[in-house]
Amino acid sequence: MTLTNRRATLLGILATSSLALAGCGPDAGGFMLPTSAGINEEYTRGFVMDDALIAQIKPGMDVQAVLTTLGTPSTTSTVGNRTFYYISQTVRRRFQFQDLSVIDQKVLVIYFNKAFKVERIANYGLQDGVPFDFISRTTPTGGEEQSFLRNLFKGVTKFTPFGA
Repeated sequence: MTLTNRRATLLGILATSSLALAGCGPDAGGFMLPTSAGINEEYTRGFVMDDALIAQIKPGMDVQAVLTTLGTPSTTSTVGNRTFYYISQTVRRRFQFQDLSVIDQKVLVIYFNKAFKVERIANYGLQDGVPFDFISRTTPTGGEEQSFLRNLFKGVTKFTPFGA
């Protein structure tokens, strides 16, 4: 082998081994690559939490003052519209074709009394429960979920060959 070939081989080995060890750091949560190619995308969606604005919300404030300060909520309660939900999620996916996974979530909840004045404020995080799915890609069905096999066996047991 010539000197040039040896240097090229050595550089190739060094580059390959450094790439293999890149994800082995002390806080390595896995192999991390730049996001320019749709890999390891991480972004925040929903309401942008601003502590200075949230501190302005006090018990006894009117609904209009809350809307002026924080803006339109992400969603409201379905009965009476007396609860505002401001939702923020940080999501990640390792590769472009994978589903998004929620890695952080904050839900600011403002409860109103019957006179539509702020009663109390709550700030929930991901540790307080399951992720809040405010953009659902599915349509829920009523009743229990039916499987193919259950429907098949249900049909077989009710089979009457002579129609009686």
